[in-house]
Amino acid sequence: MMAEPMPGIETDPNVLGGKPTIGGTRIGVDLILEKLGDGETIDEILVDFPRITREQVLTAIRYATQLVRGVSA
Repeated sequence: MMAEPMPGIETDPNVLGGKPTIGGTRIGVDLILEKLGDGETIDEILVDFPRITREQVLTAIRYATQLVRGVSA
């Protein structure tokens, strides 16, 4: 079951097929997690995506944590 988006996370069927994204961007939460899983640091992600903030990356991580725990946002 997909958690409802939390503040700062959006789902729109017209953006990335409805996958959760960082609000106001086309950057998927899954992309952020993939980069972290590949060993990139938050600072490196911020260089790759200068329009997002550290807090937005942390929000994406918190959102994913809630999904894994099965908790609605």
